[in-house]
Amino acid sequence: MRIADILSPAAVRSQAQVSSKKRLFHDLAEMAAQAYGVNAAQTLDALQERESLGATGVGHGVALPHARIAGLDKVAGLFLRLDKPMDFDAVDRQPVDLVFTLLAPDSPGVEHLKALALVSRTLRDADLRAKLRANDDPVALHAVLAAGLGAPAA
Repeated sequence: MRIADILSPAAVRSQAQVSSKKRLFHDLAEMAAQAYGVNAAQTLDALQERESLGATGVGHGVALPHARIAGLDKVAGLFLRLDKPMDFDAVDRQPVDLVFTLLAPDSPGVEHLKALALVSRTLRDADLRAKLRANDDPVALHAVLAAGLGAPAA
């Protein structure tokens, strides 16, 4: 599995700012509806429900919100780069400006875990994060993410 396998170019955006997590999840749900044809309200609810279990800010300005979505047939990603970092209750207490969201089918399986590991490993790379922060063009952001670390997930 590679990032390019789960992230459509239509699911990558750069955004000036977001006022709250709720607004962020709303924007991500709308992106998911446009890019993957999933129900926006269902996606919003699933993201908020998952976040209520524990914050998905993983540190270094990165958040990895994720949820299972009924009717989805494969893992799908969304990426949002924020010009103005926002509080996300991250483990390192740093604000978040890079948000990679994973939506997974509600069926049992390990594909979502493989995707989560791949995205987490990719966004741990400081040079890659710097490249993402230096670009605001969605095409360039997708290219940086798709190039990733060059090592596919197991």
